[in-house]
Amino acid sequence: MFLSWCGRERRLVDEVDYARLRHEMVRYQLERHGIRNPRVLDAMNTVPRERFVPARSRFMAYDDTPLPIGFGQTISQPFTVAFMCQALELRGDERVLELGTGSGYGAAVLSHLAREIHTVERITELYEQARQRIQEMEYPNVHVHLADGTLGLAEAAPFDAIVVTAAAASLPQPLALQLAQGGRIVIPLGESPLTQEMHRFTRDGATWRVEKLGGFAFVPLIGQYGWNAPDDLLSTD
Repeated sequence: MFLSWCGRERRLVDEVDYARLRHEMVRYQLERHGIRNPRVLDAMNTVPRERFVPARSRFMAYDDTPLPIGFGQTISQPFTVAFMCQALELRGDERVLELGTGSGYGAAVLSHLAREIHTVERITELYEQARQRIQEMEYPNVHVHLADGTLGLAEAAPFDAIVVTAAAASLPQPLALQLAQGGRIVIPLGESPLTQEMHRFTRDGATWRVEKLGGFAFVPLIGQYGWNAPDDLLSTD
């Protein structure tokens, strides 16, 4: 009976019209909730999200919800991915650092929005899965690294934009040091591990402009400069 049920589930998954669901996601989840950047909408309508979730969850790939990908991690809901990409204000010629590769979905979306993407994952199994997936799906401008993302990626710095897909109490010092002039960092910050507020830091000479962009919930950022690390550089006040 179990094998029979699995067979029926597999047929249902195989029969899903993912292109239609992807289009509906863009129209109803993104456009209607404030995602206006046409390049971001096109990227979200291009990348096959179902390829980045476990097979058993593919029928939910375009639901407005995060999904587990193993090892206590999730793939963010489509709106969150689109929101952070829009907040980066990418033109297409930037070098971008992403912290928290996860499944690789965010990096794949970013590959349509910027010239070069470096994405860092700390969990070996997720790193290997994402690297293989990115290679098989042919995103040549995406480079996947296994490292402590809170340290940034000094060997590839400076970056025009940095996006962090996990939450910290304040901005990790290495990220601020690796951002180019005029660059932007988008990161969820907060004192609670359950809810945070999205922030955008823009570097303008020796000063920083800090904007609060609304409430979100992310898993904690783990690493030397991660959750409640004592050596953070910038306050959000």
